[in-house]
Amino acid sequence: MVRFGLTVVRHGETRYNKDKILQGQGIDEPLSPTGFKQADAAGLFLSNVKFTHVFSSDLLRAKQKYGVAEGRPLTDLKAMAKAAGEQCPTFTPSGGETLDEVRERARDFFEFLCQLAVELEQKDQEMHGAASRSSGTCEEESVFPWTDHCGVRKLSSDNGEASKLLLDANILVVSHGAYMRNWIGYFVSDLKCTLPANLTKTQLSSVSPNTGVSHFIIKLENRSVLKPEIICVCLNQDSHLVDVGAECVAPKMF
Repeated sequence: MVRFGLTVVRHGETRYNKDKILQGQGIDEPLSPTGFKQADAAGLFLSNVKFTHVFSSDLLRAKQKYGVAEGRPLTDLKAMAKAAGEQCPTFTPSGGETLDEVRERARDFFEFLCQLAVELEQKDQEMHGAASRSSGTCEEESVFPWTDHCGVRKLSSDNGEASKLLLDANILVVSHGAYMRNWIGYFVSDLKCTLPANLTKTQLSSVSPNTGVSHFIIKLENRSVLKPEIICVCLNQDSHLVDVGAECVAPKMF
């Protein structure tokens, strides 16, 4: 069985985030002073986590297409949706990506990550044999640092010591709020992701706060990328922002 960790972090706040202006692939807005503080806090929070791979957009924050609505206030998008007789969350402005297109992009990237983990496990097997599974490529203790903040049950042995998960890869992805929400929607609706027991419907449908952290464990039986088992350890965790004097809750739409 192949098993890997996936941590997804939303980019830090930009000025457009604060002013509720839509961003996209055509808007390469840098982080605001608050965004840099958030990024520093997230970096410190994850500083002891050993990642085998890190993926991020080549934009200064992330990637998402809003078409003609890019660079315009959120109220303009709502007005466009109303004029078209549609609800804002599902409305696609001219030149923008549909939700299905975003989800397709998320699905393709996730399948790439699964295949990457499979190839790493195969390479490890070829180099070290079955005995290598006793040591693993990467160890994850107590399901990373946010266990205490999310009400997630710790993995522990009978003697109370933290047990360790053996991972073939441990992957970090820095992404965009809307993309992350669609990706998680794909995990839940299509792949039947197991969610934390204390997670509410509102939390599940909300966009991550800037630098919010979500973490998943993915298991691939028989190295098959077609039927992954996904466990959500924590969703949109933001305890690292407690000491950052800023609005941590993301706007509802982006």
